[in-house]
Amino acid sequence: MTLLENMNQRIKKFSIFDEKLAQAAAMFLAFMLVKWFPQIMNANICWFFAGLIICAIKPLYVFYIKK
Repeated sequence: MTLLENMNQRIKKFSIFDEKLAQAAAMFLAFMLVKWFPQIMNANICWFFAGLIICAIKPLYVFYIKK
């Protein structure tokens, strides 16, 4: 079993609550990074928008298009 197959089997055990907790953990990690490196917030808003689009493409595709 490859690493990705193993991770897919593990993630299938997650409930919606587990997923939301993982998202909250990622959000708090982002807050910590901004607190440690405040110059991150001086970046142009276009970089944040580009990151948003890049991260949203796959979930939106799976949710709305993939059958």
